[in-house]
Amino acid sequence: MKNNWPKLNYNQLKDTVATVQLWTQIVGKIRLKTMPWLNHSWHVTLYVSPRGLTTRNIPYGDRSFQIDFDFISHQLHIICSSGGSQSLDLYPRTVASFYKELFEKMALLDIQVKIYAKPNELDPAIPFAEDVVHKSYDKEQMELFHQALLNIDGVFTQFRAGFSGKCSPVHFFWGAFDLAVTRFSGRKAPLHPGGAPNMPDDVMQEAYSHEVSSAGFWPGSDQFPHPAFYAYCYPTPEAFGKQPVKPAEAFYSDGMGEFFLKYEDVRNAADPEQTLMSFLESTYVAAANTGGWDRDALECDFSWWEK
Repeated sequence: MKNNWPKLNYNQLKDTVATVQLWTQIVGKIRLKTMPWLNHSWHVTLYVSPRGLTTRNIPYGDRSFQIDFDFISHQLHIICSSGGSQSLDLYPRTVASFYKELFEKMALLDIQVKIYAKPNELDPAIPFAEDVVHKSYDKEQMELFHQALLNIDGVFTQFRAGFSGKCSPVHFFWGAFDLAVTRFSGRKAPLHPGGAPNMPDDVMQEAYSHEVSSAGFWPGSDQFPHPAFYAYCYPTPEAFGKQPVKPAEAFYSDGMGEFFLKYEDVRNAADPEQTLMSFLESTYVAAANTGGWDRDALECDFSWWEK
């Protein structure tokens, strides 16, 4: 630990993330099927909790239920307003095993939900019931990842507070396994081209129906083996990537059309929280200025409340 920001190593984390991402897709799809559609697919997301990730409350007939990933006790909990609850253990188990037991536990609580039982935004998309390939779960790595999410969630929440325009919650998208927060200019955007793997174009087009400036955290990939923060806007003005951003370690990827900052650079900073905030603020300013946003109407400052 450094300033309570844990060290994350992509090569040590990646197999566990690959499995847990699929577990979160199963749980996220349960929320998708039981919640009313919210703009930009906000009804599908999970949220960081003190112990892991949660669906929060899901109305279900005359009851409600919630599903929680607990990365401290390493269990999945299903709790109901009627008093019933069920749990299953998180350990190195296949996606197929997790999928089967989860729906068995839900049936014991008389919760019947039918989901599209294949992954989205991943290729190949192995049906959950057949996936015996992904079966890694390193408890220590998930504890470190969860601690990082807690820290990041706090900074993202503080960043979100500086905007009076439309803004998303700080939420966790199981499709790409990233924590994100998105600000909106209030204007409609050009039709998005879509193109995400195993994702309907019309879903992508609704998600990007209006101009956005978005930032998030992502655990990395084999092509970019570093947990990292990202920031992008849609549509993307030609001058966006040429804008000065902070801190000095941040960089722009022409291929991705996004700014990036490695998690390790934040962790190693003298003040990790302020370093991350400078990235969020400066990349938003880059998007707002090049996109012609009405910043006076959209931004707010409640620093007086903290005095």
